[in-house]
Amino acid sequence: MKDKQTSKAVSKYIRISSHKVRRVLDQIRGRTYLEALMLLQFMPYRACGPIWQVLNSAAANAENNNGLNKEDLIVKTVFADQGPVLRRFRPRAQGRGYQIRKPTCHITIILEPNT
Repeated sequence: MKDKQTSKAVSKYIRISSHKVRRVLDQIRGRTYLEALMLLQFMPYRACGPIWQVLNSAAANAENNNGLNKEDLIVKTVFADQGPVLRRFRPRAQGRGYQIRKPTCHITIILEPNT
């Protein structure tokens, strides 16, 4: 039985490596919603954009579905799973083909109210 209301948001098939996303997610894990937004705004990584969108979506879910206040939320769980890899080929010397892997990832953020 759940004693706290949690809200969740998932973004799938983001065209960035899950390793690069985890580097940013480790910085916002356990922080308040407002601290996490401020960190994401000033970090120089490309992964901050999609993470910011998922964080806002999770906060909106908490506000609309559970009636919680955004300022009282804490980032409880964040993780990035590996998605499917897009495989492309680049022509190389002497008729060979060189495989290029374009990774994708799925970002999940779970928020819970601060007590």
